[in-house]
Amino acid sequence: MLDGVRFAAFTAAEIPDGRDRGLANRLVTTALRRHGHLTEIVRRLLDKGMPGKSGSFEAVLRLGLAQLLYLPEIGAHSAIFLAVEAVKRDKRSQHLAKLLNAVLRRAQREAESFRALAPELLFPAALRERWAAAYGTGTIEGFAEALLAGAALDLTLKHADPSLAEMLGGRLVLPDVLRLESRDRPVEELPGYAAGQWWVQDMAATLPARLIDLPAGARVLDLCAAPGGKTAQLLKAGYSVTALDADADRLRRLEANLSRLGYGAEIVTADAEAYAAAEPYDAVLLDAPCSATGTFRRHPEVVWRRDLGDVAGRVALQRRLLANAVRCLKPGGQLVYCVCSLEPEEGELQLQWIADALPELTLDPVPAPVAALLPQAAASAGWLRTHPAQAVPGGLPGTLDGFFTARFSRR
Repeated sequence: MLDGVRFAAFTAAEIPDGRDRGLANRLVTTALRRHGHLTEIVRRLLDKGMPGKSGSFEAVLRLGLAQLLYLPEIGAHSAIFLAVEAVKRDKRSQHLAKLLNAVLRRAQREAESFRALAPELLFPAALRERWAAAYGTGTIEGFAEALLAGAALDLTLKHADPSLAEMLGGRLVLPDVLRLESRDRPVEELPGYAAGQWWVQDMAATLPARLIDLPAGARVLDLCAAPGGKTAQLLKAGYSVTALDADADRLRRLEANLSRLGYGAEIVTADAEAYAAAEPYDAVLLDAPCSATGTFRRHPEVVWRRDLGDVAGRVALQRRLLANAVRCLKPGGQLVYCVCSLEPEEGELQLQWIADALPELTLDPVPAPVAALLPQAAASAGWLRTHPAQAVPGGLPGTLDGFFTARFSRR
């Protein structure tokens, strides 16, 4: 019933009153983050299963349970009353109003046991078993904590500016990455936005571009470039950048963001699989399409929308993109490959395929300055792995997205 809850999110965005809109967004976000728990709770509450032809009943039930169990400060009476009224307004589900009232009142009586459900139930069994094997069983609880906490707002600074950090109310997690302590204002209203002094980018997402180590003016191809955070980093480093993506709309947003920052790049709308460079590049950054399971702190629904078939399809696409990236790269050039995925097939296990299928590539060690930024992410084999159970530098609250990143040189 993810689609029903996500539809509620779109509806919430249209609420005119800011306080009501904020409350609605909070309710929807809670339901999405608690989807695994709510699925188990619904299973226990509905002895005969979900009624057929029930319209919005399940979506309203989940939202009502989210408010009742996980937002108790709003009030149990309000949660039950509003849910029942919502069901009554839907002709397809109004006959289930009494059932909904009874189910929510039972949930109220059993709230303590429901709130004590195991954290691993927040993830599908198949995913948590894979992640436990890849990262250790102890990480699953950390993943659950990160899912419920959500993602912090990280800003990459165009220039170091202590006064800007103070105005934004943030603290540095990396030398040029600021983590905000609160998210109580829209991004566009924050100090420095209009002046182009920073851009939004999770600290883990800043690591791939840092692996490119070339003289200023080097030509760099950013494949699959949108939304443009890595493009901005490459321009900040002084490279001549070609930003390529197949989605023209996303590229227009990328170009607008670069304009706000005072940056300029060559913008190319093309298929990254088929793009033929007129002249090979000094470096290629490939942020490949992937399952995106590493972004579940900000997109909690992703873990319920991915299966092994999805991963296999993306692995095949990544390999085609890697092969074309090599064709765009001059001998002696650098290739950085990254994915915002927690699945080893899209990260660590791709290394063996690259060694076999692309023998002209040699895995480079992670440069010491980059490894020092986040030591727990740097593997001795020469690549970077971040995940949402890792702590950030300086003991600051919050975690980071899941990324795999490796750098290669072309012989």
